[in-house]
Amino acid sequence: MPAKKPPVDFETSLTALETLVTKMEQGEMSLEESLQAFETGIRLTRDCQARLAAAEQQVQQLVEQQGKLSLAPLDSDDLENDDQ
Repeated sequence: MPAKKPPVDFETSLTALETLVTKMEQGEMSLEESLQAFETGIRLTRDCQARLAAAEQQVQQLVEQQGKLSLAPLDSDDLENDDQ
């Protein structure tokens, strides 16, 4: 069974995505490099979307508790299931 890699935080993923887009916009990549970069960009985008959805869910839980402040952490499995 392959070991799970630790999740990268949102800011790191977003910075990597922005860097990748800038590099692709320069137009100096080969077709193979462009395809690989596009694939990486899709993965980073999905990762960022999953993290934003998890944050939104945490905010919703806070709001639904009628002012009673308690934050329930989400399992990393919840993030992985959102990717699929």
